[in-house]
Amino acid sequence: MCQDGPRDAPALLLIHGSASSGRSWAPMVRLLSGSHHVIRIDLLGHGRSAKPADGSYAIPDQARRAAAVLDRLGIERAVVVAHSSGGTVATALAEQRSELVTALALVNTGPSLAAYLAPDSAATGILQWPPTDEQLRELASTGFSRPGYQVPEELLDDVRSMTHHTFLATMQATRSYLEQRPLPDRLAVLGKPLLVIFGADDRRWRSSSAGEYRAVAGAEVELLPGLGHSPLLEDPPRTAVPLLAFTAKHAVPVER
Repeated sequence: MCQDGPRDAPALLLIHGSASSGRSWAPMVRLLSGSHHVIRIDLLGHGRSAKPADGSYAIPDQARRAAAVLDRLGIERAVVVAHSSGGTVATALAEQRSELVTALALVNTGPSLAAYLAPDSAATGILQWPPTDEQLRELASTGFSRPGYQVPEELLDDVRSMTHHTFLATMQATRSYLEQRPLPDRLAVLGKPLLVIFGADDRRWRSSSAGEYRAVAGAEVELLPGLGHSPLLEDPPRTAVPLLAFTAKHAVPVER
């Protein structure tokens, strides 16, 4: 867990996607921490967190751990921002602890499995572990808008640091959560302010599916032309603009 920005500023919890870590948000932190208390976590099985073979990687359990971090820090209200499959954890957190989540911002989080584009074969076909550099770069390539994008080495290290079990178990947990109920259906009943940011050239999730989130009353949907699945890495300033406008409206000041 990492903290940046003034501790008495409105809290912003950042949740990473599959096979990643809180480091994926590093390019955004400078842009967000001037006006927010920014908290980044590594979900179980990722980054610097434990990777137990017998642990539960189910999305509701990941959400409970995220809530425990905020509780431990004494944070009572937070805007939760999530990238990709981290959006399932953010949604589960809002389902479990409605009083804790003031608003949600999802970045390139597919609303349902029907919106998924990338083949599973590249990920599930890896039998050796850790993967070779070539396999890693093939896996990571669809995370960006254009072939040949130079993937940051530290993000490849995040995949290498996982076990084969946690890699597969965390992906299956996301799939299971989405199979049970699409995210717009879950979010529509929560009544939370929602911002959806989507790189329009996403190669993993159909970007037009971002419109499905309009089923949530008042949802704001922002498409970013020329960016892919990871706008927080490809163009942090452009990604920060709608996010900061949203948090300015919905972040709750800390009571003194």
